[in-house]
Formats: sequence, C-alpha cells, structure tokens
Amino acid sequence: MSSQGLEVIDQTVHLTHEWINELAERVGYASKRSTLRLLRTVLHLLRDRLPQDEMAQFSAQLPLLIRGIMFEGWQPKLLPKTSLKLEPTILDAMQDTAEFRGPEDVRYVFDLLNVRISRGEIEDVRACLPEEMREYWKAP
Repeated sequence: MSSQGLEVIDQTVHLTHEWINELAERVGYASKRSTLRLLRTVLHLLRDRLPQDEMAQFSAQLPLLIRGIMFEGWQPKLLPKTSLKLEPTILDAMQDTAEFRGPEDVRYVFDLLNVRISRGEIEDVRACLPEEMREYWKAP
C-alpha cells in the first residue's frame, strides 16, 4: 500500500522502471538515462507516424508514465518538423548519446514492445507504419 494513498502512481513508477531495466538489458546500455532517451525517441517516432485513433489504442497498453512520455511535446495539429525517415530522425535525436550504436538499437525497443503489448495491437500498429519502420519492427 502506498504511504500517500496513490497506488496508481507507485504502480506506474514501478512498471516504468521494469520497462527501462528490461530495455537496458536488451540493448546493453549501462546508462538508464540513455535507455530512457532511446525509448522516448522511438515512442515519438511512432507517435508522429500513427493515425490518432491507432496511437490512442496503442498508448492505452503502455504504463501511465511511459504513455505520458510518448505524448510529451505532441501537438497533433502540427506535422513533425523532423524528417519522417527513420534513420535521420533517430540519429538526430540520439547524437549526444555515447552508447547509441545506430538505428539498429531501435530494434531492441520494438522487441520490448513485442513482449509488453498485445500481439493484435502490435499487428495493427505495424500495418499503419511505413515499410522502412516495419523492417526494424519484426512481427512477434
């Protein structure tokens, strides 16, 4: 039981740490900050490429705190100012992260999503993405 009576907050913090720890292990990063940056970057890439209805359905399966990270800075009426191409976008976002090895690290985030999000939702999301992103996100 939460000392503040806010179990939903305690639970989402716990789940967020689980996700970050699992991703750090998958990608092999020592820095949790770098791991979170990678997760945030990939979620923003998805957010900016999915139809709003699909994004809402997908995000409903994320822990509350991670869902907030996904929507951080989102302005739905504005098109993304960055390229819609995966590689230049991810390289720009991760350029100051020493552990980042390249766009192939994105696959680790998709691997995490494959085990944490329902298979049906993964299939729906992948169907909405450009072929370039589906190449990185293999079906579960």
